[in-house]
Amino acid sequence: MISLLEVTGLRVHYGVIEAVKGIELKLEPGKITTLVGANGAGKSTTLLALSGLLPIQAGSIVFDGVDLRELPSHKIVGHGLVQVPEGREIVTTLTVRENLLLGAYRRKRSDESAEDLEYLLKLFPRLRERFEGLAGNLSGGEQQMLAIARALMAKPRLLLLDEPSMGLAPLLVQEIFRTLRQLNQRGLTIFLVEQNVRQALRIADYGYVMENGKIVLSGASAELLNNPKVIDAYLGA
Repeated sequence: MISLLEVTGLRVHYGVIEAVKGIELKLEPGKITTLVGANGAGKSTTLLALSGLLPIQAGSIVFDGVDLRELPSHKIVGHGLVQVPEGREIVTTLTVRENLLLGAYRRKRSDESAEDLEYLLKLFPRLRERFEGLAGNLSGGEQQMLAIARALMAKPRLLLLDEPSMGLAPLLVQEIFRTLRQLNQRGLTIFLVEQNVRQALRIADYGYVMENGKIVLSGASAELLNNPKVIDAYLGA
């Protein structure tokens, strides 16, 4: 199958420190792919580079035949690659409604945006309950739901998520991951970066394991869940 996103030889530096060391990635359309590993492995740096938010020193990033290396981040979003950042980064001084509408700022068809908004409010009923309230008054879990919903308002073809489970109670983590599976079942391609290795591999079709800026393992998620190296390093005995 042709890859929706193909990354070859990607290298990213912070000054003299090489954070991403020549990695290769392929994401198939309609699948959930996860990039897992410990804190500091280079996962978030990889996502920032894919979104055009960090310059790359070497390699190629091709999204559905389009070379993204020289494109600014807003044009990358325009091609359909949209990221939910670590820490959510919602606008706390705006309402839930205003945050959601920000996600649709590049879209021209207001009628389609209204349909998508209604779908997302059904998907995240808590956001409907707090629709006209300030986003800063939401709980951590609600803010994560808002961040995902805002990204979906941009009508992504590929959704990048950076640590969506961070700081959330276990029940909320389950809810977020269940929602991601629902979105994927509707055809959305997802690239999930997570420290929660077990949860990520459970919902993903394919996984990459990153350590010290390099991909050290890859394969079908079910295989990685049973890989002794993954069990020893991330899942416990």
